[in-house]
Amino acid sequence: MKVGFIGLGVMGRPMALHLQRAGHDLHVWARRPESVGDLPATVCATPAELGRACEVVFTVITSSADVKSVALGQSGLIEGMAPGSVLVDCSTIAPDAARRIADGLREKGVEMLDAPVSGGVQGAIDASLAIMAGGQAEVLERVRPLLDCLGQRIVHVGPNGAGQVAKACNQMIMVAAIQAAAEAMHLAAASGVDCAAVKQALAGGSAASRVLDVMGERMVSRDFSAGIEARLHHKDFGLVLEAARKSGVPVALTAAVGQQLNALMAQGWGRDDTSSLLRVLEMPGPA
Repeated sequence: MKVGFIGLGVMGRPMALHLQRAGHDLHVWARRPESVGDLPATVCATPAELGRACEVVFTVITSSADVKSVALGQSGLIEGMAPGSVLVDCSTIAPDAARRIADGLREKGVEMLDAPVSGGVQGAIDASLAIMAGGQAEVLERVRPLLDCLGQRIVHVGPNGAGQVAKACNQMIMVAAIQAAAEAMHLAAASGVDCAAVKQALAGGSAASRVLDVMGERMVSRDFSAGIEARLHHKDFGLVLEAARKSGVPVALTAAVGQQLNALMAQGWGRDDTSSLLRVLEMPGPA
C-alpha cells in the first residue's frame, strides 16, 4: 500500500520503518526536515501532498492542537486525502479532540481511527505495541494488516474517541505505578536498605510488574536519561484530569500523581525519564 507517516520521533521512526520493511511504499512529511535523515521514504512538502499520495496516513505527534493542524489546517491532510482513505492517529490526545477531527475528516469522506499505542520505545522497536482503536470496526479491519506490522495486541475499543479514553486509563495506571515504585525505592533508601535487593525481592512477589522491572531498575541505577520524556506523561495527565472533570469522575490518586509530575516539571526535568519522580521525593522539604 501507499502509506504516509507524520511524526518521526522516538516512537514514530521505528514504526515507520516497520511499515517500509513490510513492503509498503512509504511517504513522510516532517515539520523539521532533518528528522527524516536516511529514512527510505518519499519526502512530501506538505501534509496535503502526502495525503494525495497515500491510501492510509499515520500520525504520531504530540498534542491535540498539533493533530488538528496537520489533519484539518491549511495545507493539511484534508486538502489532499481522497474519499475512502484513512487517517490512523497513534498520538495521545483528548478524546473529544479525536471526535472533532474525525467529524471534520468525515465531511470529506475520509475515515479516521484514533489508535494510541502503549509499550514505549522498546515496544515500537520490537513491533510489540498495544494498540487501542476507536472508530468504525470495518475501517479497523481494512488497516489491520498495517497495524499488525506495529503491534501484538490490537483492540477495537469503540467509536471515535474510545481509543483515547483507553489510553487515558492506561496512563493513569502506568504512571501511578511509577510513582508507587519511586515511593518504595525512596522508603528503602531512607531505611538504609539496599534498593537493588528490595527490587529483586519485589519482582518475585505480587508487586511484580513491567513498571517495577523497567522504571525500578532506572531508579536503582539512577539512570534518568529519557526512555519516554516525562513532559509527555505530564501532558497526558493534563488530558486525563480534563477528561475526568468533564465526566464528573473523581480521580484522587491521579490528581496526586499529577501534582508530583508538576513538581518534576518545575525542577526542569521534563526531558528526563519519568523515573525522575524518585528525585522529586528526594528533594529537601521546608526547614
